[in-house]
Amino acid sequence: MEYRKLGNSGLTVSEISLGNWITHGAQVEDGIAEACVRTALDAGITTFDTADVYSNTKAESVLGQALKDIRRESIELCTKVCHPTGTGHNDRGLSRKHIMEACNGSLRRLQTDYIDVYYAHRYDYNTPLEETFLAFSDLVRQGKVHYIGVSEWNADQIARGAALARELHVPFIASQPQYSMLWRVIEQEVVPASDQAGLGQITWSPLAQGILSGKYAPNVALPTGSRAAAEAGAPFFNKLAGQWLREDVLTAVQQLVPLAKEIGLTLPQLAVAWVLQHTYVSSVIIGASRPEQVLENVKASGVKLDPAIMTRIDEILNPWIERDPVKTG
Repeated sequence: MEYRKLGNSGLTVSEISLGNWITHGAQVEDGIAEACVRTALDAGITTFDTADVYSNTKAESVLGQALKDIRRESIELCTKVCHPTGTGHNDRGLSRKHIMEACNGSLRRLQTDYIDVYYAHRYDYNTPLEETFLAFSDLVRQGKVHYIGVSEWNADQIARGAALARELHVPFIASQPQYSMLWRVIEQEVVPASDQAGLGQITWSPLAQGILSGKYAPNVALPTGSRAAAEAGAPFFNKLAGQWLREDVLTAVQQLVPLAKEIGLTLPQLAVAWVLQHTYVSSVIIGASRPEQVLENVKASGVKLDPAIMTRIDEILNPWIERDPVKTG
């Protein structure tokens, strides 16, 4: 495992992070989830990503239990706030009330005294940005949070947040967007705005919700038990990956398999390594429902892809790459 600085901060993160969206606390048993975390630690992963909304707060509890005996200073523990975590009208958003209460809840579930990077999970159009960043500022000064980040914010939102962070002396250091060979909407606007603000990218969905795993073949029924088989047609899955669950796209993706083999990689390893070729990326979040998946994906750390390989990937996928920056935020 190799490690990188997160943005312009002094914080070091592992090139591969382990996230537990969807899987832990929901799709896999707690024992398997803990095994995934232990395998990640053994492989050198030190950065762990979750959110209060994942599995209705259970994902945080599962991760906290799995990490409770680990030396806290040896890991970077990240979570998020914004999405609903209850039925009350204040159980959501980025108001001061919800941020403070949500942070305390996350700390309890994660069995920790502090969060390394606390993300605004989405932008809240119903709360003044000043209120949000003042609450984050107070959490930093209380020692409950070390750094602040944002997830899926557009370039203008990042710029305005960065201005407030400078004014309030808040260590604002991370952006967490979706990014993959197929989804590149951050490149045109979000990356430059983040560079200007000193933010590093900790990206999610390097396999484009499994489309780049190679397990979905054209003209073949979706594999039983796969995420696509379970969620194809669901609004959220459609938004993230439905546009690529087509014969022509899957045919193109299959062309990447021999390309990966040429350089001694599996297709998932190539997909993760592709993201890590970009210097503005500090870490790539992977998910895992089995420890073996962790072991496979960590092998992408440190891989250097020849520019010719990067060009061939673009040539194969170009008609289906999403680049529209309007889809960010």
